[in-house]
Amino acid sequence: MTVRTRIAPSPTGDPHVGTAYMALFNYVFARSHGGEFILRIEDTDRARSSTTSEQAIFDSLRWLGLQWDAGPDVGGPDGPYRQSERKAIYQQYVDQLVEQGDAFYCFCSKERLDAVRAEQQAAKQTTRYDGHCSGLSKEEVARRREAGEACVVRMRVPATGECVFKDRLRGAITIPFAQIDMQVLLKADGMPTYHLAVVVDDHLMGITHILRGEEWLSSVPKHVLLYQYLGWPMPELVHLPLLRNPDQSKLSKRKNPTSITYYRDMGFLPEALVNYMGLMGWSMPDEAQIFSLDAMIKAFDVDRISTGGPIFDQQKLSWLNGQYLRQLAPQEYADKISTWLVNESRLAQLIPLVQERAERLSDLLPLVDYLLGNRRGLAAKDFEHKSLQRDQVVAVLHHTLAAMDEMRTWQRDELFALCNGLAAATELKVRDYLFPIFVAVSGRGVSLPIFDSMIFLGADLTRSRLRDALEVLQVSGKERKRLEKSYQQAQARLVQAAPAD
Repeated sequence: MTVRTRIAPSPTGDPHVGTAYMALFNYVFARSHGGEFILRIEDTDRARSSTTSEQAIFDSLRWLGLQWDAGPDVGGPDGPYRQSERKAIYQQYVDQLVEQGDAFYCFCSKERLDAVRAEQQAAKQTTRYDGHCSGLSKEEVARRREAGEACVVRMRVPATGECVFKDRLRGAITIPFAQIDMQVLLKADGMPTYHLAVVVDDHLMGITHILRGEEWLSSVPKHVLLYQYLGWPMPELVHLPLLRNPDQSKLSKRKNPTSITYYRDMGFLPEALVNYMGLMGWSMPDEAQIFSLDAMIKAFDVDRISTGGPIFDQQKLSWLNGQYLRQLAPQEYADKISTWLVNESRLAQLIPLVQERAERLSDLLPLVDYLLGNRRGLAAKDFEHKSLQRDQVVAVLHHTLAAMDEMRTWQRDELFALCNGLAAATELKVRDYLFPIFVAVSGRGVSLPIFDSMIFLGADLTRSRLRDALEVLQVSGKERKRLEKSYQQAQARLVQAAPAD
């Protein structure tokens, strides 16, 4: 048997460190067994998926040295490797499940489903589909479909009994079927949900081992049923621990930089980042802290993975990166600096910002120092402003950060519209509203154009600087709750002020 693993990210934003972490362990496991590693793109969310995000995934994983044997950009025998291009394949198995009686058409409206969910919540019951359409006859289903009535396809779930499955790291796990929803398999637009697509794709692509995050444990019974309904053997399961913030919460962009491009642009070496992710829940047999990707592959034993939540510590990563930098020969170090500092694509972004403002070539560094490295440390007095009180400064920083956390793309016009709208909602002049943001991002009251600066820095670094500014201003937990309420009110005012379609 050829060991075959996969990583299947969604192209809906910046490539996430968590994606790289899962990719690393899938890659290492496959290579340690002389097997194959596949990259598959889960782009069934057509509204949020983008080719830009997909390319960023490719670039980031290659930067880390994780090369796949089959995927959308390199081809392979089991393609296509984008789910959006596999609709006909999924439909074939949906039809089979319906014909077997293991799935059924559901015509319930959103309003009915919301009402059922509300009733279940009020009764403190597990919220799940109540089976309303599960008994419809073939004739009625055909009539309603021919009439053009919107519908989805749901899987049947036993009313009683338990699902028992084995995880390589956690042993036998039992989940009652009473806790499992009658999952939608095919959406009204004809696109599959994750649960159908992942089972079909993993089987057809010959995946032998599934290494994924522990948040998917509760979904395993749905997948077990689908494998059984379709008569397929199930791959071995390995649910890895989730990366955590220092406060034990799940690693997220709201508390930590999570984009792989952030670490690349900040000057971390890919070897150091891979090494650090390798320490997340796993260790070398000799407990070595510094090791190469090849050394990890040679020594890898999946049973050495700990199920405890590993802490993604920025300081530890920086220390480790420093160890790698100090191992470089002087010329190697100079080459790394040159590649990072004089990166042609990044330099091309900088030139339009400084050319109209510089009088000498040497003016470049003073103008862009906060873009190429950490901006200077801040103090509360840096945010003093003739027209703004401290509460207003804090509200600007908090509301801008909260709105940025909700952004799906990072575009100049969107950032301008975001700040312009929030300025109006908080009854501040745009110039005054932008002052705290200038300080937080650049360390100055006046800098290069702020929106161009944020585009150059990227979403993670911009949000990180806003979070740091709130720390500098010593915003308490109680104050954050008040700010959150204020932000929701500002958002409501924005919705009310928006022109009708």
